[in-house]
Parts: sequence; structure tokens; C-alpha cells
Amino acid sequence: MTSPLIDWAALAPLAILLCAAVLGVLIESFVPRSARRPVQICLAFLALAGSLLAIIWRWTVVSVQGPASVSMSPNGFGTFAEDLPALAFQGIIVVCSLFALLVIADRTATREGAFAASAATQPGSIDEREATTARFEQTEVFPLTLFAAGGMVAFTMAHDLLTLFISLEVLSLPLYVLCATARRRRALSQEAAMKYFLLGAFSSAFFLMGAALLYGFSGSISYSSIAAALLATSGMDLLLVAGLVLVLVGLLFKVGAAPFHSWTPDTYQGAPTPVTGFMAAGTKIAAFAAMLRFLYSIGRGAQWELTPALWTIAVLTMCVGTFIGLIQKDIKRLLAYSSIAHAGFILIGVAAFSQEGISSVAFYLAAYGIATVGAFGIVTLVRESKEGNILGEATSLAAWQGMGKTNPLLAVCMSIFLLSFAGIPLTSGFLGKFAVFSAGVRAGEIPFVVVAVLASAATAFFYFRLVVFMFFRDPEGVDTVTVESEGFSILSIVVCALLTLAVGIFPQPIFEVLNQATVFML
Repeated sequence: MTSPLIDWAALAPLAILLCAAVLGVLIESFVPRSARRPVQICLAFLALAGSLLAIIWRWTVVSVQGPASVSMSPNGFGTFAEDLPALAFQGIIVVCSLFALLVIADRTATREGAFAASAATQPGSIDEREATTARFEQTEVFPLTLFAAGGMVAFTMAHDLLTLFISLEVLSLPLYVLCATARRRRALSQEAAMKYFLLGAFSSAFFLMGAALLYGFSGSISYSSIAAALLATSGMDLLLVAGLVLVLVGLLFKVGAAPFHSWTPDTYQGAPTPVTGFMAAGTKIAAFAAMLRFLYSIGRGAQWELTPALWTIAVLTMCVGTFIGLIQKDIKRLLAYSSIAHAGFILIGVAAFSQEGISSVAFYLAAYGIATVGAFGIVTLVRESKEGNILGEATSLAAWQGMGKTNPLLAVCMSIFLLSFAGIPLTSGFLGKFAVFSAGVRAGEIPFVVVAVLASAATAFFYFRLVVFMFFRDPEGVDTVTVESEGFSILSIVVCALLTLAVGIFPQPIFEVLNQATVFML
């Protein structure tokens, strides 16, 4: 057996996250309970910061030496592509994860976090009450977050179907657990996790069947070998078409595109809100990055067959996210359907099959990820109150009445995020939509871009409705408060809001970096 020569430096961003996650598991076993939380928080922040520095370092190396391929075995299995697109998407994921970790680590002034004292206890049981009374804390969420972030980073650089599937599971399995750890509405949280797990397993089955069919067509699971077999084929092979479609179904599930979106509203609503923000941003970025690499490495040869399907899914996704979002009265479900609509907009850039399409998708995902983490960070701080007692999150839209008067800072930040989602000028969301729609027009997708513009105008209604509730309604009769916290969430929210405005006003440096990155695609 020949041992492979692995370029560990190229895998440094991924290795840092996964090694820190394993160390976090050991900390849960050997560090005293009273010291676990500060140790886990410090480790998680250092791991993400170290991974970001490693990405910057590898960017400078790849810019000089060019893209490379890293194989974990001599027969070519376990292949990772180290190129500028992968590093760009990894940087976006790690930055969003840093902001999300600030929200995950935060807790109220009364030491109440978003997570159950012991997630393994049955809701309403004596064990649960005893764990809550003893003020236990679920510090396992930090290594689980690092495992999920590591899977997201691996997802962006996977260059064969086996590596892509393993990355998919490393990304997904920690999120299934995290979704079931909410402090409030425990039964709803566990139901959301179960739905996410079952539908995730169902989509993984589609993915594996597609991978098997592509292997049957080409005799390989490597993207380059499948692409070569496709070019050598005269006419479309049934195994090829079925395999491409089934693998795409698995990826479309992760981005929440219709008709594979049914898990999104229930999971977003039931999961702990900090986890929802992390999942909504990170999973979508990683899945779209993997989809771009898969389609642009293999799917170019079948572009004319795949493009109509992508257009159909994009239009269906935009319509579902827009029209069902219009009737939502729960803010987490509203943001869930907003996420579905955004997936439809992004698919226009994916279906462009051009370098401009890749860069526009990357910019859109960066803008969307930062705004999403900030928006869900605000949701964690707005709580219901009754007779002076602070209860769970106030997710009803009516409960946000008058927040512009009771907490102007959070109301202004939320308005910035909503304006970005709506695509209003001087926000990063406007430039993201403009870039994606421009790529679609150049690719000849004008009818679908028109549909997207109309859908974007319609989604603005439910964003502005919340702005009206916050600034043009009195808080009378509404038992809602914004809780005092340790400050991590406020820091994350304010920085995300400032970045949303800064990138919207001065987008040129980001566009230049992304245009440079997306010239290369293995």
C-alpha cells in the first residue's frame, strides 16, 4: 500500500477547525463543569480566527503558485481543490461563523442562554427541571458548531463525489443535534430537529443514488474523470442525466430551493435562534459553493439540458418564498421564506454558467450571510414579558410594535438588514441582486430576471411591514422587552449592520477580490 503525499498546508483552514472541534469534545470530558464555558468559547474563537488567517495565507500562496489538487489517497479518492474560489467561499463562511458564534455564546444578564440546560432530558420532566435549577449549561454546542463549520469549509473544496458526501454529512449531523437544543419550546425544537434529520437523510439518499449512477456512467467519482467521460460521449446518456439530476436534488435540498424546501420553515422556527442564523447563512453559502463547483466542473457538458431545469426551479423557488412569505405572522417563519426566495434569486447566477455568474453568487452570499446572522441575532434579544417576568422570544410580528421607541439601536439595525434583504440601494443586498440579475441578463435569462425583479418587489412588502411595526406603531398593549445580555450579540449585530452599509456604499474592493478569485475554477 502506497502512502499518499498530502499537502497539509493546503488543508490548514479545515484542519484547524476539525482539530479544535475534537479538542472541544475532550474538554467536555476532562475540564471541570464550571470552567467549560469560557474554555470552549475561547477555543472556538481562536479556531475560527486561526482558520481565517490560514485562508488569507493560502490565498497569497495560490495567487502566486496557481490552483492545486490535494488527494487523501494514492488512487485519487478524497480529492480537495485548493483554488481561489474555494478560498473565497471559505473566507465568507468563516467570517459569518465568527459573527454567529458571538450570538451563540451570548446569554442574558440572568445567565439564560438560548440552549437547554441538558438537551438530552425529556421536555417537562423532573430531570429537565433539576438541570435547569442547577444552572447546567450545554457547552457541547461549541465543538458541534466547529464540526459544522469544518464540514462547510470542506464542502466548498470537495472535488469528487465521495468527498462531497462526507463533507455533506460532517456539515449536517452537528446541525441536526444543534436544532434540538433550544431552551424554550423544547418539544417544538426536537420536532424541528427530527424533520430536518429525516428529510436530510432522504436527500442524502438521492445524492448517493446520483453518485452511483455517475460512477456507473464514467467508472470514476472524480469530477475531472466524469467530465472527460461526458465529453467523450456522443449524445446524452441516461445514467449521466439521471445522476446529475439526483446529485443536484441533494444540493438543492441544502439551499432550501423549492420543491425541496419543506424542512426550512419548521426547522428555522423550532431551532435555537442563534443556530438558525448560523445554519441559514453557513449552509446556504457552502451548498451553493459546492453546487457551483459540481456544475461548472461536470455540468458544463450538459449545460443545455440542465439550464431549463435550473430556470424552472429558480422561478418556483422565488414564487414559493415570495407568496407564502407574504402571509407569515411569525418573524422566524418570515425569514425562512425570505431565505427560500433568496435561494431562487441566487439560482439565476448559478444558471448563468459564466465567470460573472460565479462572482455575483459569491457577492450575494456574502451580503446575505452577514445580514442573516445579524437579523437572527436581533430576534434572540426580543422577548415576551408577563408581569415583569421575561419569557421566550417574541416572534409574533405584532410583538415588535414600537421597538423603534423602546430600543432604537436594535430597530435601526434590523431595518438595515431588512432593507438589504429587499435590495434597497446603499445596502449590500441591492448590489448582490444587481450583480446576479446582470449575470442572468448576459446569459439570456431575461424572462426569468423579470420574474425575479417582480418577486423581489413583492418580498419588499413583508420586509417593510416589519419596519412599519417597529417605527410607526405604538408599543401600547404589547408585552415585549429587549433583554440585557453579555454584549456578544450586540457586538455581532452592530458590526454586521455596519458591514452591510459599508459594502453597499464601497463595494469595489470586494468585487475586485471576487472577480480575481472566480477566474480560476478547477
